[in-house]
Amino acid sequence: MAYVSGTHGNRYVQNYANDTAKAYGAFEKAGVMPVGSTLAKDSFTVNGEGRIGIGPLFLMEKMPAGFNQDSGDWKYSMVMPTGAVMGVTNGKNSSAMNFCFECHMSVAEDQDSMMLLPEEYRSK
Repeated sequence: MAYVSGTHGNRYVQNYANDTAKAYGAFEKAGVMPVGSTLAKDSFTVNGEGRIGIGPLFLMEKMPAGFNQDSGDWKYSMVMPTGAVMGVTNGKNSSAMNFCFECHMSVAEDQDSMMLLPEEYRSK
């Protein structure tokens, strides 16, 4: 279910995980994600007239140890609605992704830098 994320520009976002990251669904009990885990967050806005605007796609992929200590070995990427890549950790416009990992690194260490789905949106 879409929810508003203040850290993603007050856009509506939805969280997805690939099969390697299936433990993400355990939320606080997920532990450290294995290499190859990919989390994705699509985004959109809705204006006062009810018009929907497509926002960026936010991605984080767990990389092998040593990839980037500052990011907890996560590779962050942001893809604009046009398909243009805004930035990739250790790649194109890497410095633009610093905000992503600085925010994600602020969560509890046992959450492996993952922002979790707000409790009120979790399946019971």
